[in-house]
Amino acid sequence: MDDRRGTTEDDPREPETDTVEGRVTDALPHGLYRVVLDRQRQVTAHVPGGPGRNFVRVLVGDRVRVALSPRDVTRGRIVRVIR
Repeated sequence: MDDRRGTTEDDPREPETDTVEGRVTDALPHGLYRVVLDRQRQVTAHVPGGPGRNFVRVLVGDRVRVALSPRDVTRGRIVRVIR
């Protein structure tokens, strides 16, 4: 029996996301940020929260890496602040 618990490779439940870099231009209400990508496209992104996550402070002007939603490319999740 093949026990694959704990692996994420080729998991059909995990949709692939496109990760791009951009710059935060606005801080919106409810923990949302407006990010202009390097491709001159705007997305609305949020910082993931929940247990086990470290607190990430995002300021206007920061360079960030954003994982885009596979369903809506105008929405994303900030996965890293590039300092």
